[in-house]
Amino acid sequence: MSHGTVRVRHQDPAVVRITLSRPERGNTVDSALIADLHEALDGAEKSDTCRLVVLDAPGEVFCNGMDMAEAAGEIPERDTDPGSSQGSAFFGLLRRLTEVPRLTLACVDGRVAGGGVGLAAACDLVHTTERGVFSLPEALWGLLPCSVLPFLARRTGLRTAGTMTLTTLPLTAQQAVDRGLADELSPDPAPLTRRLLSRLTKVDARMIGEAKGYLSALRPVTAETERRAVTEFARLAAQPGVREGMARFAAEGRFPWER
Repeated sequence: MSHGTVRVRHQDPAVVRITLSRPERGNTVDSALIADLHEALDGAEKSDTCRLVVLDAPGEVFCNGMDMAEAAGEIPERDTDPGSSQGSAFFGLLRRLTEVPRLTLACVDGRVAGGGVGLAAACDLVHTTERGVFSLPEALWGLLPCSVLPFLARRTGLRTAGTMTLTTLPLTAQQAVDRGLADELSPDPAPLTRRLLSRLTKVDARMIGEAKGYLSALRPVTAETERRAVTEFARLAAQPGVREGMARFAAEGRFPWER
C-alpha cells in the first residue's frame, strides 16, 4: 500500500513496515506526512496479527524535520491560538507513537534532524547504522525543538537533550547509542527484527499496549506539556525574522546565517 508520503507494507503477518518515501524532500514533516503516518498506525492497530511497526527511510536522510515552506506559511504575524497548528499535530503524532499498542522500531540509516529526532525518540526502540547522524539545529533558526524535547528527554535524560539543543552539534551513531538515543548500532536491523519477533509473536498483542500504557504513566507527557510545547514554539516562530528565514530557505535554499 502506498500513500503520498509513506509506503506501507505488511511484509510479515506480525510486521507493518512504514517507509518514509520522499527522500528528494528530505522526508520532511508536513501535514500530509502526519496524516499518512496516523493512517498507517491505524492499520497496524486494526491488524490482529501485527506486533511490530518498523519506521524506516531509504537513502541518506531519515527525516530532516519540519517542512519549512508549510511552516513558514502558517506562522502568524503575532502569536495566536496554536491549537490547530502543525506543531500541535506533530506533538500528537509523537504521543501516538508512544501510546500505539504495538512495539515501534525506528531504523535509521542516515541523517536525522529536528523533528526526525522526535520521530525516532518517540519509538520504543531505535536501530542505527554507522551512517546515522542525529542533530537538533533549531536554535540556528531562532527556534527550539519544543515538541521533540519532552520525548527526547524521556529517552536520554535532560543532559543529552539539553546539550543537543544548546550546541546544535550532531551526535554520531555511536554517541547516540552511548547516550541512549539509539538502542543498537549494526550494519543491518534485520537480526534485531528477528530477535524481537521471536519474542513478540509469543505475546498477546494486548500486553504490548498494557505495558506501554503503564510505562507511559511512570513518566507521563501531560496535556500541560503539550500546551507549553506548542505555545512556546508558536511564540518563537512569530519573532521578527524567523518566519522570513524559513521562507527564504524554502524558496532559495539559503540558511538564516547566509546573508
